[in-house]
Amino acid sequence: MKKIIVIAGIVVAVIAVSMVGLRMYTKSFSPQDKANYTKNDIDVSVVYGRPYKKERTIFGGLVPYDKVWRTGANEPTIFTTNVDLKIGDEVLPKGEYALFTVPGRESWQIIFNSTIPGWGVELLSLEAANDPATQELVVEVAPISTKNMFEQFTIAFEEMHDEIDMVLMWDQTLVVVPMIPQN
Repeated sequence: MKKIIVIAGIVVAVIAVSMVGLRMYTKSFSPQDKANYTKNDIDVSVVYGRPYKKERTIFGGLVPYDKVWRTGANEPTIFTTNVDLKIGDEVLPKGEYALFTVPGRESWQIIFNSTIPGWGVELLSLEAANDPATQELVVEVAPISTKNMFEQFTIAFEEMHDEIDMVLMWDQTLVVVPMIPQN
């Protein structure tokens, strides 16, 4: 009996070390980054993995059209706000969310999900682990084609009057998500 417990313990330890090693290895190709907007007691941030284009077709290729995307690499993209935000016609309550997107040729769905899955994908299927039952807010925005090439996936915040724009950039595509703080 002791041998079985020792062997099981060794197997668990090997699996745990392998998972940590795999996570560190994949992050070397798509480093983690954080985008922040902080002003007047408003703090909005996104933590995400930043994959590279590497001469690949991104949207409609690596990232298929009309399928839920984890929106980044390695782990779920985490969106955090300390204030309620009006996005489209709805209000996103302050809190922490997994950010998913559904890229399309004519429009993108931006999904704020209150469930934050471990890796952001289902391990067997590698499909995005977005649970429709826990979607807090879904909004549609139009993508913008640009002549500029963004080699590495980037998320940034820009201020426009009373509005905060979350901008997603990769390849020759920009997606702007306008947000209005509800103080």
